[in-house]
Parts: sequence; structure tokens; C-alpha cells
Amino acid sequence: MTRLFLVRHGETDWNIAGRLQGRRDITLNSLGRAQAAQVGRVLNQVTGDVRTLTYVSSPLSRAVETMRILRTALDLPASEFAQDHDLAELSFGRWEGHTWPELRQRYSTHVRARDLDPWGFVPPDGESYATLSERAVAAVDRIPGDAVVVTHGGVIRALLHAKAGMPQSEATIVPVRQGAVYVLAGGRFQVAE
Repeated sequence: MTRLFLVRHGETDWNIAGRLQGRRDITLNSLGRAQAAQVGRVLNQVTGDVRTLTYVSSPLSRAVETMRILRTALDLPASEFAQDHDLAELSFGRWEGHTWPELRQRYSTHVRARDLDPWGFVPPDGESYATLSERAVAAVDRIPGDAVVVTHGGVIRALLHAKAGMPQSEATIVPVRQGAVYVLAGGRFQVAE
């Protein structure tokens, strides 16, 4: 049974501010770097032999930096991992950089439409969770064997739906913690911290 160890990137200042990051390339803050090191320690406890795993990251810098830090915590070469564009965060298009309260004021009709269909809704110049799910599944299906995947909250939500059967309505709103590992195997998942 193949195991995926899904890791959300560490915290950024935009996470604190509640800004939608999407494809914006925002770096980790100091807590985010500490969370990445903590994830390395958790992975060491839950994976078995960390040298036998495949390591793949989103190309966005917050994920790449998280991967480098966690690999260093595992005593592995920091830069020896693959990057896959299909693991990048959900594109929020023109909504990126805004908070939800700002969006509710500026794009109230669109936000109401999203509230009614969060899985299928496409933000202006963005993408839907349905589209994200297709590319995220394709990305993890290309990975041979057990793997550590450093990615984003939206990608993990999409994979929890596609690979663990979480209902779409729940997957779009489930909190995805930073500093935790989502272990996905055999159609189920558990969270390790």
C-alpha cells in the first residue's frame, strides 16, 4: 500500500493576515521555518526509513523552503527533491492578495456564488477545486512509491476528497494545519503532529 505524507508549507505573513495566497510566491516567516523543522521530526517518527521515500514539492517558494528545512532536519541533502507545477496552490486569480472580508465587499455576488458551490466555482481568472483536484491527482499518481509531498492547503483538501473520499462540501472547508503531516494510505488519512 502506497503512503503519501502530505505536508502543508509553513506559515507566512499572508497566512497571519488572512490573505489568499494562491499562486503568489510568498515566503515563510520565522514560525513557518520552525514548523518546517518540526515536520521533519514528525516524519522521522512516522515514515520508517526516510531515505527510501520520494520527495516532491510545489515550486512555490514557501513549499520549496519548507521541503529544504524538513530535509535538513532529516539529515538529508537539502536540495535533492523534485518539484511539480501541478502541486502548486489553487489559483484564486484576481482574488489573490485579498482577505475574505475584502472579497465579500468587493465581489459580493461572486462570493455568494462560491458559497453555493465551493467545489465548482471559478474565481475571476482563477480555477475551481474540481480542476485543482484533477491536476493534484495526476501529480501524486506520477510519484513512484511512498512519498513526502510538500504542497498547499487547497491541494491537500483536493487530495483528501479524491484519495480518501472526503465529501466535496467538507473538503473545501476542512482546516489544513501547518506543522502537521497528513498520512494518506489505503483510502484513509490520519494527521500526525
